[in-house]
Amino acid sequence: MRRYIYNITVGTLSLVATMVGMSSAIAADAKTTAEARWEQGVAAYANADYATAIEAFEEVAGQGYGTAETYYNLGNAYFKLGQMSAQTAPFSQGELGRAVLNYSRALKIDPAMEDARYNLDLARDYTNDTEAVPESFIANMWHSLRDMMRSDGWAIFSVVMLVASLILTLVYLLASRIVWRKVSFFVAMGTILLFVLTTALALSQRGAQLDQERAVVICNNTTPVHASPNSASKIIRQPSQGVIVSIVRSHGEWAEVEFADGEKGWLRNEVVERI
Repeated sequence: MRRYIYNITVGTLSLVATMVGMSSAIAADAKTTAEARWEQGVAAYANADYATAIEAFEEVAGQGYGTAETYYNLGNAYFKLGQMSAQTAPFSQGELGRAVLNYSRALKIDPAMEDARYNLDLARDYTNDTEAVPESFIANMWHSLRDMMRSDGWAIFSVVMLVASLILTLVYLLASRIVWRKVSFFVAMGTILLFVLTTALALSQRGAQLDQERAVVICNNTTPVHASPNSASKIIRQPSQGVIVSIVRSHGEWAEVEFADGEKGWLRNEVVERI
C-alpha cells in the first residue's frame, strides 16, 4: 500500500512539474510574442502606419501586457489615425474616443505620466464636453498633488513618515536636554501631519485606480442619451465620442450614465466602454 501511494505521489509530482514547466514555457513564448509585436507596433508607428501599430499594440494589451506605455502608444496611434482622415471627417471611425480611452487607461496605471495627461487634455478639446463643471481650485490642487505618484509610492512615503514620527517621539521621551526635546517635538508634529496627508493621498489614489465606473463614450460622431432605457424615449443630450462619464447601473443592453455636470441618462452598452 505504501509503495502504491508513493508511486502515485511521485507520478503526481512529475505531472505537476511537467505542467509547471509547460506553463513557464507558454508564458515565455507569450512574452516573446508580445515583445515582437511591441517592436512591430513601434516600427509601424514610426512609419506612420497607424492602423498596423494599433493592431500590434492591441494584441500586446490583449496578451496581458497592458502597461501604461502600451495604452499611451495606443492612444497616440488612434489619435494620429483619426487625424489622417481629415480630408473627409476627422475621427470619423471613433478614433478620438479610443484615444481618450487609452490615455485614461495609461493614467490609471501611472497617474504621473505627464505625456499621457497632456495628450488626454488635447484629445478632450476635440469633444463637445462643454457642460462639465470645472473643478474648484482646492479639488484641482488636491488631484494634481495626488497624481504626482502612484498609490504605492504615497504608501511608502506614509510609512517613512510614521517611522520618523515614532523615532522622534522616542527622542522626545528619552532626551535629557531640553533643546533636543523641543526640536524632536515640533519635528514629530510635522512628520505626523505628513503621515496623515500622505496616507490620505495614498487612499485617494488607490480609490481612483480601483474605480471601475468611469467610462468613455465610443461612437463615430455623436450618440443620443435617452431619458429611459428605451430607444423611443426622449433624447436629453447627444455627447460626442471621447466624453467621459460614470456608469451608475446597467439594465439589459442599456447603461445609465452620469455626466460631469450631474445629469443622468441612458446609453446603449456598445457605445460606452469602461476605463
